[in-house]
Amino acid sequence: MSSTGPERREQILNVALSAFAKSGYHQTSMNDIADLLGVTKPVLYQYFDSKRALYIELLEHVGRDLVTHVTQEATSAGEDGREKTMRGMVAYFSWVSANRDAFTLIFESSSRVDEEFADIVKQFEDAAASAIAPLITAPVSADDQRTFALGLVGMAEAVSRHLIAEHVDFDPIAMGNAIGGLAWAGLRSIGD
Repeated sequence: MSSTGPERREQILNVALSAFAKSGYHQTSMNDIADLLGVTKPVLYQYFDSKRALYIELLEHVGRDLVTHVTQEATSAGEDGREKTMRGMVAYFSWVSANRDAFTLIFESSSRVDEEFADIVKQFEDAAASAIAPLITAPVSADDQRTFALGLVGMAEAVSRHLIAEHVDFDPIAMGNAIGGLAWAGLRSIGD
């Protein structure tokens, strides 16, 4: 593994992402990651103080990437609420399809059971809901916008968890449009 510091750090993160996604946090050791990289464990500790520090950095990195990807796509659409909803869902399912290991890392049981990991996941779920809430153009309060945004995030997450857990080969555009259509039908009826 001959590379510069930043390149080596990126290599470690990529290999660790695959290892943690495959075996989970508790079943993956720093020795496992070092072996996959073809280095000694002390090399890993030059970049990360502990397995926990490495895992936390991965969680934060993939969470930011997901939120940024989805919100940029959703907000790049026109003023139409339907278009924003559809683009946001397509962006979400496209990210999940292209980043299955990252999705697994975020939503595997270790990320939900460990309090610190769960707090990190909650932070980017909240960030996604905060970014999506203003895009909800229904005549409701800001609190209701946020509640509905959390519902949309939860719906997309639940469907994705099923798809990943069952190893479903899905078309992210078709899935995004289907779930986006379901979400839009519900949002459109608010205030009627």
